[in-house]
Amino acid sequence: MSRNKKNKLPFDSRGGVVVISRRMLSHPNYLNLMPQAKVLITMLQSLWRNDKPVDFGIREASEKIPCDRRTAMKAFKQLIERGFIVCVEESFFSSRTESRTRSWRLEWMPFNDQKPRNTWENVE
Repeated sequence: MSRNKKNKLPFDSRGGVVVISRRMLSHPNYLNLMPQAKVLITMLQSLWRNDKPVDFGIREASEKIPCDRRTAMKAFKQLIERGFIVCVEESFFSSRTESRTRSWRLEWMPFNDQKPRNTWENVE
């Protein structure tokens, strides 16, 4: 007779967990990223939802990493060039109406119930 074991993993059930695949972590496109871009990947994934793109801007990234605004811009640019993120909606600023930050699709994560595109694997 077997015992009824509860396989509880020691993850934080209150705040969720960010998991990044070993395949991505060992890929040259990830390994050669600047440190701020690696931190940005984790921040973007912590905001990820399957049904909508991630809204995250340069100002917010520079505050949370923390780094200079230009460094945050370079981190976003690297992630775009290497196929980790794709801009879904551009930012919009208006002093009269509501402003909007850029929206991103994370290429290593599912989106709208479709498999991840993983374009970062094919970018050289």
